[in-house]
Amino acid sequence: MVEYTRPDDMPGHDEGMALYDSIGKGYDATRRADPSIAERLMRHLGLTRGERCLDVACGTGNYTIALANQGLRMHGLDRSPTMLQAARAKSNLGHWCLGDAGALPFPDRSFPGVVCTLAIHHFPALESAFCEAFRVLGRDGRFVLFTQTPEQMRGIWLNRYFPNMVLRSLGLMPTLETINNALTGAGFISIATDPYEVAEDLEDLFLYSGKHRPWLYLDPAVRAGISSFATLADPQEVEEGCRALAEDMGSGRIKEVMASYEHDRGDYLFVIARK
Repeated sequence: MVEYTRPDDMPGHDEGMALYDSIGKGYDATRRADPSIAERLMRHLGLTRGERCLDVACGTGNYTIALANQGLRMHGLDRSPTMLQAARAKSNLGHWCLGDAGALPFPDRSFPGVVCTLAIHHFPALESAFCEAFRVLGRDGRFVLFTQTPEQMRGIWLNRYFPNMVLRSLGLMPTLETINNALTGAGFISIATDPYEVAEDLEDLFLYSGKHRPWLYLDPAVRAGISSFATLADPQEVEEGCRALAEDMGSGRIKEVMASYEHDRGDYLFVIARK
């Protein structure tokens, strides 16, 4: 069995829950479902209106609600009571459940689709969570992940201004090989990938949302909604990095920096696993 575990100096299970209880209070100020990402999740799930789908580690339910608006019967699960409280306050479109990805409180073959967005790097044991997703999926069901790999993270220009934060973030991210091995170990028989490039009008302000809009990172509210800045960044590095970023924006040098980090690996990745 292949298990992915965090480096010793990374936040653990309890610390991770405390983190999201903390940032969940203002999370929706900058985090919302991006329509293009929601559309691609829907397409990769391959579900039709009225079918059930589970959103694992749903947070405040942004993508749970977006998929429900497209006609799915959504269930959202998260281990943070604060996040779920915010989800319930926003919408009754989903069935909200407090629980852990490694021990899903649902019977076998409960859902034809399971989705998880930008969360697997917080799972204490990757294959345990994937085994649970496999268990609750029905025959031919699909498990769709939206994530970022270390290989992709090495190519973001934030490395220039916040290198230690990115390095610590990179240490949390399972490689694509690790993801594939964990999915295979859980029993999935077909695994496909679909790279994602950050759009200039991205509405969900996650880590690399400012790829084309560097000024976003100068806003403390934006940084507060990004877990890497909220928990992995040294305040002095953030201060110095923001100062250098502002200077490069003022001089126009930021264009050279951004160009030097261009690559063809995609910024994020959809992983589609079929049971």
